[in-house]
Amino acid sequence: MTSRKSISGFTLVEVLVAIAIFTVVGILAMVGYNELLQQTTIAGDAMQRVRSVQMAMLRMTQDFEQIELRPVREAFGADVQPCLIATRSGEMLAEFTRAGWSNPAGIQRSTLQRVAYRLVNGKLIRSYWTVLDRTLANKPVEVELIDNVKTVELRFMNRNRAWQEQWPGTGSQNVGNAEARPIAVEITVELEDWGRITRIVEVPG
Repeated sequence: MTSRKSISGFTLVEVLVAIAIFTVVGILAMVGYNELLQQTTIAGDAMQRVRSVQMAMLRMTQDFEQIELRPVREAFGADVQPCLIATRSGEMLAEFTRAGWSNPAGIQRSTLQRVAYRLVNGKLIRSYWTVLDRTLANKPVEVELIDNVKTVELRFMNRNRAWQEQWPGTGSQNVGNAEARPIAVEITVELEDWGRITRIVEVPG
């Protein structure tokens, strides 16, 4: 007499329950992965913003602390522009001559550089010219340092240790002196996400 072994297996209900469990676990895993990916992206954007702010403030600090006593010729004629010009009117924040223009390639050129800062549509723009006494044919090289900028305020301390909101200051000893420079510069940048950042830069000499 032949005996048959009973064959056991999963019922349809058990298979459906297993599929449902795997589906829920898969959905939870996907949600967690998407959340992790989103948090990683947010953290990466935040770190990039930190680097941008730090580099912008570092660039401005390095520029202003190396203001050089070198006026430049006007692009339109023989008139002379002061070594530093700063007003609170329009997009232009400041234009000045700075020292320390690095020359790793050993090109025959000056180590002085004429730079300018402008605030255009919430973007802080740094411009520089490859020559000091430029003509209309010499176009500036422009670099966007940082965006989401609300305001940029500059103040300048003269040799009487008085703060001025423009340079040369009206009624100060520096009016008409194309080679006058401040002894310190206060830089205040107000960002939409960070608020106000202030640096005071000493100008040697």
